[in-house]
Amino acid sequence: MEVFLIRLLQFMLAISLLVLLHEGGHFFFAKLFGVRVEKFYLFFDPWFHLFEFKPKNSDTAYGVGWLPLGGYCKIAGMIDESFDTEQMKQPEQPWEFRSKPAWQRLLIMIGGVLVNFLLALFIYSMVLFHWGDEYIAVKDMSMGFKFNTEAKQIGFQDHDILVAYDGKAFDRYDVDVFRHLADAQTITVKRGNREVTIQMPEEMSLIKMLQADPAFARPFVPAEIDSVLSETPAAKIGMEKGDKILAINNKPVDSWNEFVYQIGVLNDVLSTAKSSADSLKTRTVQLVYQSKKSGTTDTTQVVLSPEMRLGVSQTSIATYYKPTQLTYNFFESFPAGIKYGLGVLRGYVNDLKYVATADGAKSLGGFGAIGSLFPPVWDWMMFWRMTAFLSIILAFMNILPIPALDGGHVLFLLYEIITGRKPSENFMIKAEYVGFTILILLMVVANLNDILRWLGYM
Repeated sequence: MEVFLIRLLQFMLAISLLVLLHEGGHFFFAKLFGVRVEKFYLFFDPWFHLFEFKPKNSDTAYGVGWLPLGGYCKIAGMIDESFDTEQMKQPEQPWEFRSKPAWQRLLIMIGGVLVNFLLALFIYSMVLFHWGDEYIAVKDMSMGFKFNTEAKQIGFQDHDILVAYDGKAFDRYDVDVFRHLADAQTITVKRGNREVTIQMPEEMSLIKMLQADPAFARPFVPAEIDSVLSETPAAKIGMEKGDKILAINNKPVDSWNEFVYQIGVLNDVLSTAKSSADSLKTRTVQLVYQSKKSGTTDTTQVVLSPEMRLGVSQTSIATYYKPTQLTYNFFESFPAGIKYGLGVLRGYVNDLKYVATADGAKSLGGFGAIGSLFPPVWDWMMFWRMTAFLSIILAFMNILPIPALDGGHVLFLLYEIITGRKPSENFMIKAEYVGFTILILLMVVANLNDILRWLGYM
């Protein structure tokens, strides 16, 4: 429960900040051009609001709604999600959005996106300035990767060290490594003392690659124990830090990747158990491990916990490879932050091509999926990185040419600027309804996926 609350607080704080600044972008340009803003709200307020105040001699009511699905900046004389058609029937006023030149209306509409995009770059810059950057270089991963059957059929072998994709050197180990594997025509690996070029199939899917069990590729991490938890199966048989698991139920284990896979197989068997005797039989495994203290190899039977846990913590890639650390002064942080933010945006845009696929639709996530991206403990560096990432997503999604989003309004304004003709108000209202319906459907699908994943159906 504590982890849930910590993630919820981080999520709510990040979203509140981003929504306020996004709507503040619209508000700034509206005020700059003398357009009246009737309401400025954090969250939506259908039927009632949690809080509202209107300063003396101000045209704007400020408040907090109860529905945390976004924010609201109601600009006078504009067809938006309020569907205030009565106002549009009145004579046009000089302080209304519709009375302003198209270029001013365009700036008002892109104000929110502009603020979110610049905010993300600023946050990334400040994160690099304050904490620097730390990563493991792919070239330093001397034990290479562990590959699944599909990857081996393509030509990869365990312990291959990734060198280049289409002639470009792999840099840091992050999700971009898998994007490059999915998109490249050729991959160059170091195998022993020679380099080998592997031809990649034309249709590789990043989503399938990451969702495969075992995964298409993962860093090769020996099954060496980092620590043993007290009162667990591992503690009862005398396992210690540094011991190395060699086999489970006569299945060779050369890495934690393989160990996790074999435990997953046993979990599948356990799910079909019809009695406690069946369950106990499945949880009783033969374990072969090498003792670090004595150097001997021991074979023993151990009964795993009902959750199929041995009771050890795993070593990680950080145990074996020294990370690369970069620091930036204040002025260096800005170009580095911009480069980093543009890389994040480029990766996100690249991944959108999967949304139209069946696997992509299943991978869509709602508020639960987004909230789970925040760390289970309060970590300011991770919080700001996630906030910057969400800011970039919010900026990009809002600029998509979908009616009801900022991008839909921008599209119609560009049409007006190019042709010199405004779309009719009737058309704009219908388009707003269509766009709003699309957004609601996407939101329903994304949050339904969260529920299905939580229930174990996906």
